[in-house]
Parts: sequence; C-alpha cells; structure tokens
Amino acid sequence: MKRLVCLPSAYLALPLLLACAVTLFTYELPLDYLPGVLLLAVMAAAILLFDVQAGVRIPPAARFRARRYGGTRDAFVALALAGLVAAFCLLDLALFPIPLFNNPSAYAVMEGGHEHIRHVSDMCWVLPPIGLLCARNRWLRNTLIAVGFLFPVLVIDRNRVFATVFAFALLIMLRRDEARPLPWKAVGLLGVVGVSVFSVLGMLRSGPLDHVTLPFGAMYRAAPEGIKWLLLYVSAGPYNFSAILAKGYVNADFLIHQVVPLSGSVATAGTTIPLDASNINVGTEFFPFLMALGPFGAVVSIVGLYAMLLWSVQRLRPTVPLFSLLIFLRVSYVCVMAPFAPQAYTWTNAGFIGLCLVLQVFAAWLPNRRSPEPVPPTAAHTLFPSSSR
Repeated sequence: MKRLVCLPSAYLALPLLLACAVTLFTYELPLDYLPGVLLLAVMAAAILLFDVQAGVRIPPAARFRARRYGGTRDAFVALALAGLVAAFCLLDLALFPIPLFNNPSAYAVMEGGHEHIRHVSDMCWVLPPIGLLCARNRWLRNTLIAVGFLFPVLVIDRNRVFATVFAFALLIMLRRDEARPLPWKAVGLLGVVGVSVFSVLGMLRSGPLDHVTLPFGAMYRAAPEGIKWLLLYVSAGPYNFSAILAKGYVNADFLIHQVVPLSGSVATAGTTIPLDASNINVGTEFFPFLMALGPFGAVVSIVGLYAMLLWSVQRLRPTVPLFSLLIFLRVSYVCVMAPFAPQAYTWTNAGFIGLCLVLQVFAAWLPNRRSPEPVPPTAAHTLFPSSSR
C-alpha cells in the first residue's frame, strides 16, 4: 500500500476503474452503452500497466518530511497567496447570500460580480496545505485550516469540500513516518467526514433523488439516500460518457467554451446534449473531447491527463519545492475526479498552475533570509511544523 501511494497512475487509473465498476453495478446498462465503459476501463488499465513499468515515482515520505518551509521565501509568498484567498472567501460570504443559511440553490447564482470573486475564493482548498506547511504560528495555521474546511461547506460547494479533504489527507500520507504504518485512522476520519458532508450537502442542494429517471439497478434502489448520492456521483460521469458515445452526438462548442476564457458558458444543463436525465449532466473529464473529436479525442485527453500528472510528479524532484507540491496536489486531485467532470482541461486549472509557476519565480527573486532546512532528527516524528519561537 505504501508503494501504491507513490505510483502516479494510482491517482488516475484506479479512480477510473472504480467508477467504471460502480457504474456497472449501479445501472442496468443497455448493451450499446457498454463500449463507453469498456473504453474508459481499458485506458485506465493500460495506464496502470505502463506506469508500473515506467519507473516514475512520487518521492518517498522521508523527502517530504525532510523539508521545512516555514520562514523561507516560498513560504512568505505562499502565505501572501493564502491571505488573498482568505480575504476573497470573506468577501464572498459578506457580499452575497450564504447558501447554507439561506436558499441552498443560491450556490449556483453567479451574478453581480460573484463569479469573479468566486474565481479566487475557489482556491480555498490551498489554505489547509499552506497553513500546515508554512505557518509557524499555531493560531495562523489553525485559522487557515479552519477557513479552508468551513468555506466550501457554507457555500455548499461539494467539489471544494472534496478538494480540501483530498489535499489535506494526501499531505498526511506523503509526510508520514515511514517507520510507522500508514496513518489510516487520520485519513479514514477525514474520508468519513468528507463523505458525510458531501451526502448532506447533496440533499440540501438537490433534494431527494426520486426525480432522477435513469435505469438504476437493484443495488442502487436498495441503498439509503446518502449512499445513493455517492453512487450517483461516482457513476454518472461514465454513464453519460457511454450514452453519448452510443448516440454519436457531436458538438465542439462545449470543449471550446471550456478551454477558451469568456468564449461561452460551460454549463451542460438545459442544452441540446441528449442526456438520458437532463438534471444529471456530468460526463467525466473526457466528455467534451468525446463530443468534439469522438473516441479518438477522448483517448488523447486521457493520455494527456496522465502526461500532466507525470509532469507534476517530476517537478517534485529532487527537493520537493513548495509550489511544485501545490501543483501536484491540484493535478492529482483533478485526476482523481476525472471520472466525474472536467477540471483539468479548463482555463481556471491552467491559471492556477501558471500562478504557482509565476509565484515560484517571484519567490526566487526575493532576498534569501535563510535556505530551506531539513527537519532536525529529533523532530522528524512531528507532522505539524513547530509553533512560533
């Protein structure tokens, strides 16, 4: 299992295989839908097999633990970024209705400049990692972690809830003590909390699932409401991908809107896409490529996402730079979420990666107060940085 954490394809191939398996068990799929699920599963298996032979690995936990970012130039710039993001989170809550305490459907209302503020506040998931890695003051560290976890709950943003939980849990795994077992208790607790919050927010946002008309199987119909939300969340992407492949629908507009800023809406709800259920409108990361370029385009996008993941892993070598770590956390998350909806091939994702690259260069220009130091051997067992001296 420890080796699996260091295998890049584990963050792309395994979630895709899991989503395909859940899809097969959740629905009574028409026969002409099976090729779509098979395409995704075969590509995931091929990537996994290639990755085992390629030899590219995420650095061992000792290398992550050997870095102390607090007090460095990178940490100073990262904390400035965290302050900006936290300020926009507060603006978001102060200027617009809080969906959790008002109308839950307000989470999707992006008018009056709300969409511009949300472009920055959406980066709330970086607050816990930056707080954990860079804040030497305990109060500041705990505040950043709390804001990062609370903000997406208040605005009923399930995607940001998952992003925050994933980044925090992955850091715990990467910075573990290799002499001890994997910290399953801490990671498991985060997973249970994240899944529970997701299920509750799903019911608040969309209400009961009785209005969803899809060919569900017996396993889905017998599951509790909260589990139904999880099954639907995991399986809807491959299901819609397979449905559109079977129907041969072609439309390049959605891919163009996704990658070109301000070229049009990326919403798929209420459009001409012949979805089996108009209110279940997700279709995997590769859905727009399928509609624009057919199966070949979908295959190319899968390979491209794996290449992006390998690039982010390579940037961690040899010393795990801070902004390269943030890029890896982001890319690994969009890979894990690839079976659900597009997040990798978007201009906002490219903007975040570009921002990290620019901030890394900017930090290198600042006066160097001190170089990053390894964690002293006596403190090597500590997960969190020490508090202020």
